[in-house]
Amino acid sequence: MATRGRRSLAGRAEHSGCHRSAWPLPRHVFLATGRQGAHHAQAAPQHHYLVRSVDPVKPPLVLDNVDYVLDRGPFTLESECDLLRQHHIDVIVAKNSGGAATYAKIEAARLLGIEVMMVARAQVSIVKAVDTVEAALAVIDHLFPPP
Repeated sequence: MATRGRRSLAGRAEHSGCHRSAWPLPRHVFLATGRQGAHHAQAAPQHHYLVRSVDPVKPPLVLDNVDYVLDRGPFTLESECDLLRQHHIDVIVAKNSGGAATYAKIEAARLLGIEVMMVARAQVSIVKAVDTVEAALAVIDHLFPPP
């Protein structure tokens, strides 16, 4: 049996491989990464997936065992526990959104003894802000001098 707890994945490249290497035997996975990250599940078709997103996953995943829930949070602890039980979820893969609005699923997992794997947020790049077009052009000239 897998160790219960939380793991963190750094970046999308590791995200696509996490399904395949972490759980070779079929699991019931609650994929709470949003529609844009859902396609990574296709790398591990042996699992049963529950994909929750605000908007539909397009194109739909090419998987034999996938269910979709279109819903928008925040969700209650009770509703998350009900969802996890109803779909026999034994592992959650979720993005680390950093907000309290999506924490109910983590709390529900803790209560139900469900493993959680968090996908780390991508680091924000440093963006230079300026007040005028002239200032922007000066920064471009400084960063990218003509050949």
